Parts: sequence; structure tokens; C-alpha cells
Amino acid sequence: MNGKKLLVAAAAVFMAACAPSKSVKTQQALSVNETEQVNSKYTGPKRRIGVVEFENKSAYGQGRLGGAASDILVTELVKSGKFIVVERDRINKIMEEQKLQGQGMTDPQTAAKMGQLLGLEAIVVGSISQFGVKKEGSDYLLTQSKRQVADVTVDIRLIDVQDGRIILADSGKGEAKSTKGSFLGMGTKGGYDETLEGEALRAALVQFVTNISSQLNKKAWSCMIAAAPAPGQIYLNAGQESGVMAGMKLDCYAQGSEIRDPRSNLVIGHVENYLGRAEVTGPCGDAGDCAAARFDKSGASAKSGDICRMAK
Repeated sequence: MNGKKLLVAAAAVFMAACAPSKSVKTQQALSVNETEQVNSKYTGPKRRIGVVEFENKSAYGQGRLGGAASDILVTELVKSGKFIVVERDRINKIMEEQKLQGQGMTDPQTAAKMGQLLGLEAIVVGSISQFGVKKEGSDYLLTQSKRQVADVTVDIRLIDVQDGRIILADSGKGEAKSTKGSFLGMGTKGGYDETLEGEALRAALVQFVTNISSQLNKKAWSCMIAAAPAPGQIYLNAGQESGVMAGMKLDCYAQGSEIRDPRSNLVIGHVENYLGRAEVTGPCGDAGDCAAARFDKSGASAKSGDICRMAK
């Protein structure tokens, strides 16, 4: 091989060795409800859910990873087109107003109370149970490479706000790798790659969207009555933005006293009195997520906070 060919070959090796690369790996979520999941192609109204800041139980990234994880899940839920998501800033404001900060959002009953105040169907709480970064490397005669690997395990719980039940418990794992190399001491160099955190978290969280949707699709879509200004007339806290259209039929119920389990004293539901069937007549003026409806016969006693479910 002459000198020119040797130079070209060396340059090719140099470029291959020095080019940084990344890879992301997602592992299947492990769900306690896995055998019951419904792989539906639901196209009805969007579900109203909330996502609170995740708890970081790992020793890594305190004050950073929990908020990042909840923000990523919110983004993925919104991108799916199946949800209206209330973000944690609004939830935190309501918690402060209701003086609930000290009770912790990991408590299902507290989360359910918060969800009811915000007019949600369900609320997601979660934690980062494991996060680790390790470095690997190889050193050959001409080339050297260094690889950073981030592994994360995220656990979530989906809580039905009507009774505080955990209707889905899920665990997901994600992995992200970054490889940097050098040739004869020259090439890509650098310290810790902070983008690995977000990539590993996203890999672990993206798989939850389908499971959350499938679990919620098992129950009838519902919304709340926001106002009942006249007999037979109601306004709903869901409208065009949620996919609620004129002509939709809803069965509405007055929400009464709490029903508690006599053994645990936990709220397991509410006394409900049937108000009647209502039909959506159209949006509330220019409001993006509000709809007007009228009862066909009764419903004169409807009030703000009562529940309407999609009629079967």
C-alpha cells in the first residue's frame, strides 16, 4: 500500500473511531393489570387526567429527575391525542390553596381529592425507583472509546379520583447509551452527557401511554357539571377541545355522601342519584373546553360537581 492509500485508510479509521453515537433501549412495562388490558382503538372524547411531580427515590439527580419525569409523561400523553392533561404547576397551586402539601400526593385519597377539585377522571403519581450511570471503555493500539450508559426504572400508579382506587400499577425500564471515541489520542472528548437522563426517562415512560389509555377505556367516559343555571340546562367541563360534540347523550348523577369501607375507613365511592339523560347542544360560546347540554325530562336538581357519563 502506497503512502496516499495509507493516509486515506487512516483517515477512514479516524472518522469511524471518533464519531460519537447514541442508542436508546426500551424494556416492556410490567403491569399488575397486564392480563386485563384492553387494546382498544378508542376515538371518543379525551380523558381528563393530571400528572403530579414524580418522587425520586434514587440517590441520583435530586431536585431534577422527578420534575423531568413528570414533564416527559405529560408531553407523551398530550402527543397521543387521547388526553386533556392538567400539569403539575396547576396541581401544586390547588394543593397550596387547599393546604394539602403536607399530606403528599402519593396517598391515593389525597390524590383523589385533588382530582375531584380539578374535575379529573384520574390522576397519575409516580416515582423513579432506580437511576444509575456507568462508564465503560476500551483501549486498543490505535483507537480508544468511552461509553456512558444510563439505566432508569420508573413506577407509576393511576388513581381513579371518584373512589381513590389504584386502577393501574405499572413499571417501566429505559436505557440510553452514548459512545465517544478517539484515534491516536485525537477525537471526541467530553465529560458527562446530561442528555442521557432525558433519553433514558423517555424510553421508560413512553410505554405507559398505551397502558393508561387502555385501562381508562374500561370505564365509561365522564365529565362534571360546571354550572346548572336553569332547570334542565347544564354546562359541562368538557367541550370541543375534549372531543365533545352536539348530539352526544350523557347519563347524569347527583353526587351524594361518601361511601367508606367499614374495615379500612377509606372512601370507596359516593352515593349517586340518577338525574336523567342529557343531550349536548353545542359549545359554550367561544370556550374551548366547555359544552352546553339539556335534560330530556328531569334533572332540575343538577348542580356544579355532579357527574355525567357517556350513555351506553
